[in-house]
Amino acid sequence: MDIRQLETKDAPFMLEWMHDADLTKDLKKDFASTTLEDAEGFIAYACQASEKDLHMAIVSNEDEYMGTVSLKHIHDGMAEFGIAVRRCATGKGYSIFGMRKILEYGLEELGLINIFWCVDPVNARAVRFYDKNEFERVSPDTLDLEGLGYEEDEISRYVWYSYHR
Repeated sequence: MDIRQLETKDAPFMLEWMHDADLTKDLKKDFASTTLEDAEGFIAYACQASEKDLHMAIVSNEDEYMGTVSLKHIHDGMAEFGIAVRRCATGKGYSIFGMRKILEYGLEELGLINIFWCVDPVNARAVRFYDKNEFERVSPDTLDLEGLGYEEDEISRYVWYSYHR
């Protein structure tokens, strides 16, 4: 397993998880209408140097795309974490591997102080995953969420996590 820059060849595999209704049903964004061109456009965007967003591919030992791990909205020593993996990658360690790699990279290489993320509580599988791996739950009041697109009801309803120095 490894993480690397996203590549155009990853787009069809990315669409696989985006079009898996069971994997995406509890995510904030609706991925069902995403096209191959949309995925390729996202990859092209992700490959441009950006101080605000970092999107990496989680890959197998054979360099097959298994998912995307991200640090988004990087600012003032903080970033929002995101992850999505293909169904064939679930339960095989890809999620925790990719997550730990990008969190470590964010703290060590980017000098971030706090990386946070949230989960809709109806996404019981994700909540179990984060709790099982002993990630710290936090109050959203401790985070700078302004301008990130969260509605007040989402902020109060979601389960929030933080990884920090």
